[in-house]
Amino acid sequence: MSDENLQNVSSRVLIGLAAFIIVVAGMRAAQDMIVPFLLAVFIAIISTPLLTDLQKRGLPTALALFVAIFAVLAVVVGIASLVGGSLEGFSRELPVYQEKLTRQTSRLVNWLSQIGIGVSKETFQEYLNPGAAMVLASGMLKGLGGVLTNAFLILLTVIFILLEVSTFSGKLRMALGSPESSLEHFRLMLDNVKRYMGIKTLTSALTGLLTGAALLMMNVDFAVLWGFLAFLFNFIPNIGSIIAAVPAVLIALLQLGPGAALIVAIIYLVVNTLVGSILEPRLMGHRLGLSPLVVFVSLVFWGWVLGPVGMFLSVPLTIAVQIILDSNDDSRWLAILLGPGIRTAEVELDSATQ
Repeated sequence: MSDENLQNVSSRVLIGLAAFIIVVAGMRAAQDMIVPFLLAVFIAIISTPLLTDLQKRGLPTALALFVAIFAVLAVVVGIASLVGGSLEGFSRELPVYQEKLTRQTSRLVNWLSQIGIGVSKETFQEYLNPGAAMVLASGMLKGLGGVLTNAFLILLTVIFILLEVSTFSGKLRMALGSPESSLEHFRLMLDNVKRYMGIKTLTSALTGLLTGAALLMMNVDFAVLWGFLAFLFNFIPNIGSIIAAVPAVLIALLQLGPGAALIVAIIYLVVNTLVGSILEPRLMGHRLGLSPLVVFVSLVFWGWVLGPVGMFLSVPLTIAVQIILDSNDDSRWLAILLGPGIRTAEVELDSATQ
């Protein structure tokens, strides 16, 4: 490669990196505006199958839209009525639980000292503080609740997005220079995100129902809240289930003792293994494959850029970015690097071309 070509490649890389940094900084600065819009987009994506199904059954667009919006409102109001009181009660009781946990920690440190393991209380709480997970879960729920204060704006955006569903493909076809190729990539991105969000919502709901029902049978405090937490945090890959389990295990420990805490931990392990490791991969297949490293990095990145909502939407956002990169010859190598492997990438390419 000549010096001139090398200089051109270096300039393109530097310009691309600078543009990426500017875009990320802008997204982080405009977080309060972007996050409600992203939530509206993904709520609309989940609601679109219901809307299109009602239209196929012969309902007028206006009536089908009304039914879809009513269904979304019913779900949101139902969740708020079930969880709102529990969340408020838990926030009120959180200092009491933290005090109990501090006493339990002191007892554990004393017991370790008696058997010859000298650990100071301060060092133990600094490096292994289980109460931090309770504060983290509560903080993320409050952060999500803060976003939902813009519920009217989000709902209004969902309505307008659903209104555009039937005409958007035609507008896109007219606006693009090569509509068939661009529409194919857009359709692939939308189908993949819709598939991921639909399956993830179903599996997360099943996870929340099973864990919530089991905790209710054990009379664990705020069982409904922990079931909702399991549903919500199941959207966060890799660490979501762990974060959701820790508060419930600690509450069971403080309320019912070590035996009950162990049972609760086993319940979470069994449910997440059955749903997350067996059922969900069977439903997902290989079409939504991302490298495990990319999934974890995207979790950290989108969480840093967009806050708690970015963590919940990290995978669908990364899927969208991957397909956008794949639509351009110059950036397709980045899309391949985001994938899980050569074999899966070839399967996805074959399925997309068929």
